[in-house]
Amino acid sequence: MPKPTGSANEFIEQELDARVAPLEDRFGADVITFCGGLFFSVDDILRAAVERKFQERPKRNKLVIVLTTGGGYIEVVQRIVDVLRRFYKLVDFVVPSYAYSAGTILAMSGDAIHMDYYSRLGPIDPQVQNRAGRQVPALGYLERYDELIKKAQNGTISTAEVQLIIDGFDQAELYKYQHERELSIALLKLWLVKYKFKNWKITRTRGLPVTRKMKGDRAEEIARKLNDTRKWHTHGHGISMDVLERDVNVLIDDFGKDPNLSEKIRAYHDLLSDYMVKRGATGVIHFKGHYRPFM
Repeated sequence: MPKPTGSANEFIEQELDARVAPLEDRFGADVITFCGGLFFSVDDILRAAVERKFQERPKRNKLVIVLTTGGGYIEVVQRIVDVLRRFYKLVDFVVPSYAYSAGTILAMSGDAIHMDYYSRLGPIDPQVQNRAGRQVPALGYLERYDELIKKAQNGTISTAEVQLIIDGFDQAELYKYQHERELSIALLKLWLVKYKFKNWKITRTRGLPVTRKMKGDRAEEIARKLNDTRKWHTHGHGISMDVLERDVNVLIDDFGKDPNLSEKIRAYHDLLSDYMVKRGATGVIHFKGHYRPFM
């Protein structure tokens, strides 16, 4: 994508820098914004951005990612988390609008997740590429196959559905999708225990000491709930901050409680979103002094 050529574009990018600077001061952290899909090669672009940002002075040990994404591939998320933790001890995620599917997994790798009433995470249903080259939600594929197998076992399957099992489901793909599901659960358990639960010492209701096993059990419970396609119905179902806390048992930091911070996040995110539309970009990485469209 060509670089901006007019003074208007230069002015907007300078204004984006001006709007992200107060967020760095407020969080006491470097701030990098990621908007777009979590697809292969994006991890390379983000790595270069993180390395460049980290080399700026003064160095901070905390990074805030302002995240907006419809999801993507879990392998990309793994590499991104490795990059973030290579350079920063603390990593928070701010979700001004939405972070679905693999984006939810990425957010769950943080030390804290900041949302407001409008923000949404989503069910964990990693995108995979099928034999036709299309991206499909892995869990939806598995759920449909399991449904047809159960109908076959109880004798209620139709002829058309039998043919669908024969023609529509590749065993190698099914194995891959099962692997993606188990990998998503394993990563959530690892990252939640290591990062988000690291300061969880006492239970909120009974005041009991928290053991490592309790942390692992809670992390698996969260992962299983977010993997429950029957509960959330669709891949793109948005899960609000209140539902995450009440039904999934994930503690969320509500930036909406701070009107000044909320206004700064919205003003920055709205300008970035409008500028992406103006430039025809579907993916962008931005930090102070650096605007990089990638899709």
